[in-house]
Amino acid sequence: MEPGTHSLRVNNRPMVVVQCWDDGVVTDVRLVDVLRRHGAKATFNLNAGLHDRHRKFGWIYAGIEVSRLGWSEMNEVYQGFTIANHSLTHPRLEQMERAAARREIAEGRDSLQQFFGQAVSGFAYPFGSYNEDIMQLVRESGHVYARTTASVSHPYPPDHAMLFHPCCHFLAPDLWSRYEMAKQSGVFYFWGHSYEMITDLMWSTFEEIIERISADPGSCWGGVADLFDQEMRTLDVPTKLHAGGV
Repeated sequence: MEPGTHSLRVNNRPMVVVQCWDDGVVTDVRLVDVLRRHGAKATFNLNAGLHDRHRKFGWIYAGIEVSRLGWSEMNEVYQGFTIANHSLTHPRLEQMERAAARREIAEGRDSLQQFFGQAVSGFAYPFGSYNEDIMQLVRESGHVYARTTASVSHPYPPDHAMLFHPCCHFLAPDLWSRYEMAKQSGVFYFWGHSYEMITDLMWSTFEEIIERISADPGSCWGGVADLFDQEMRTLDVPTKLHAGGV
């Protein structure tokens, strides 16, 4: 394996199931309630430059307003979960000047570490877009893995830790066939946005997915960063700031 590739510590059984969720939106409150009820771990990919002290409007999705969480509530919402970097303001990094892209990546990570008081080891490419230069900047900024949005049958082990592809989106129609196929490699990795669940039926269907995985004796929940224990031990954990903001 080339530099930047990591040997993941995963036993053949049980399969480790990891999930991550992007953008730090208000519907994450409902999401974490579901996850906590079933003992599910998750990583939340956040944009530190897009949050204010209190909730604010973000955009319209499927005719519904999507709002971002406020800093004043984020410690409570994400308590017990892992935080990862999604850049400072969610731009298309590969279209930016190199210095500006470096700032987006590095300052996003620094701000999250200072606010949450935990090492931020992961990165999720905004819009799932990247190039070799962006991959290098992500690694140089202290991240040990970076998630794309490309679906693969066997995410473990990744060819390169800066190209850690998930198995599928959580709404993929073939999620369960991909879940079973992933047992060959030992990791099932899915991702999404909680605001994509726009009906109560979608929420109940999602909870059935989480409940079924939790009940499967052939799998266990893990955090994405848990797959990179050796690298995580080298990261500094900053002193936590006041919860009022970054």
